[in-house]
Amino acid sequence: MFNKVGFKKVFSSQISKVLRLLFLTVAIVNVAHGASLIPAEPQIAATAYLVIDADTGKIIAAKNENERFAPASLTKMMTAYILEYELNKGNVSTEDLVLISEKAWRTQGSRMFIREGTQVRLGDLMKGIVIQSGNDASVAAAEHIAGSEAAFADLMNQHAKLLGMRNTHFMNATGLPAEGHESSAFDLALLAKAIIQDFPEHYGIYSEKYFTYNKIRQPNRNKLLWRDKTVDGLKTGHTDAAGYCLVASAKRDGMRLISVVLGTSDEEARARESQKLLSYAFRYYRTHQLYKSNVVLNTTKVWSGTQDQLRMGIAESLSVTIPRGQADKLQATMDVDRVVTAPIAQGQELGKVRVTLDGELVTEVPLVAMEAIPEAGLLKRIWHAILLFFTSLIG
Repeated sequence: MFNKVGFKKVFSSQISKVLRLLFLTVAIVNVAHGASLIPAEPQIAATAYLVIDADTGKIIAAKNENERFAPASLTKMMTAYILEYELNKGNVSTEDLVLISEKAWRTQGSRMFIREGTQVRLGDLMKGIVIQSGNDASVAAAEHIAGSEAAFADLMNQHAKLLGMRNTHFMNATGLPAEGHESSAFDLALLAKAIIQDFPEHYGIYSEKYFTYNKIRQPNRNKLLWRDKTVDGLKTGHTDAAGYCLVASAKRDGMRLISVVLGTSDEEARARESQKLLSYAFRYYRTHQLYKSNVVLNTTKVWSGTQDQLRMGIAESLSVTIPRGQADKLQATMDVDRVVTAPIAQGQELGKVRVTLDGELVTEVPLVAMEAIPEAGLLKRIWHAILLFFTSLIG
């Protein structure tokens, strides 16, 4: 028989085991639930901000992203983009010698320190624009490309329209204050995406930390280049009206993000707030490639064609950006037109690929013909028309 002391020891031991088991169970449940929990967006001390996935365009966090603000030297992203465009077209060369005008030489603000009447390589001006944020270099390059800064500004606005920058209007190549010179966080993210994806051969300039010209060595003002090895661009900006601004990009584990902060209080703030956005998005979101382009995803019956089966796929690779730990909840469906009749052109849309997460639509893209199929001869077309008629009666 147990005495009172023995009973207390046994009872205490059993209670301890039960409590440990309960604690372990609660811990496991919490871990399981916590794996898919996404906290609220971080508090960002900026007038407007945005962080998106560069490949999918998914907006992960944003505030006032479509409001118009003075972009300051973020303007030079478009100036550089046009230079890259013209280089890519073969219209200019990095070895072109650019004659420096009095206007370029006299342009105030941040400078590359080029001198009136001298000739400067266009490649050096490019670095002066991107790394040193030289207003003088921007005006010189604009005059070389378009004849005048005003004509270049018109070219900037044409490119902005082509890129879908709906809340942007440029008045100059520098970002110096001017009435009507404005852009938005979302538009600047579109521009950054175009710089990265359209002309990757030039993108390395944006990660260079220093550039020396005329024996003057100046640092890149993007502090994140020193703090985060995954950050490789893009551009800073500052005026009294715009505040301190930064468009940054970083790539980790195959996922590239673009962040934009406008109207922060100082140089440190724009770096800090940008880092907060990038850290949040990398920590809690992942981008998954679901399908590659030009891969057969489905086949369907073709009526009245020279062949009876059509291969179908998507024109561009399909990726989605979703919260971490939820990839197994993704579902993809393919809706194909009920009757597909020749002639069929390659690339013709004949359905949709829809991707959902927990029943909510994430994205949809066209399902297209991967080959052209001409009409068959008269007899086959008549026969298929008869078959289709009776098929429609059956339902």
